[in-house]
Amino acid sequence: SEGDVILAGERLGTIASAPPAEFGGPGDKWSPETLLVAALADCFILTFRAIARASKLSWNSLHCEVKGDLERQDGVTRFTRFDVRATLAIPPEVNEERAHRLLEKAERSCLITNSLSGATHLESVVSKTQ
Repeated sequence: SEGDVILAGERLGTIASAPPAEFGGPGDKWSPETLLVAALADCFILTFRAIARASKLSWNSLHCEVKGDLERQDGVTRFTRFDVRATLAIPPEVNEERAHRLLEKAERSCLITNSLSGATHLESVVSKTQ
C-alpha cells in the first residue's frame, strides 16, 4: 500500500521514509537515496574523529557535504559517484598538510565509502581559526 515506510531499530527512534520527488514521492521525507548519502557523511565524520583522536590532531569543526550522482545504465539506476566536500577548521598551530592527510585517511578508512561501488572523490578544505 501507499504511504511512508517507517524505519526503526532496537533502542532507536523511528524515521519516516518515502520516495524522493524525482521518483514520484513527496520530496519532504528521508528517502533511501538521502539516507545513503547521509550515511556516507556521518561515517566520514565519525571516522575522522577517531583518526584525529588517535593522531592527537586538534581541530575546531568539521562540515561534510556529500552529493551522489544517480545514473541509469543497462536498465539499472544506481549511484555512480559520490563527491565528498569536507571543510575542516583547525587551530593556527596545527599543520594544514597533516590535517589534509588525516582527512584523506578518513575517506580511505570509512566503512560506508569502502562498501559502495560508486567512486568516491574527496575535496578537502582546511582553514585555520581561533
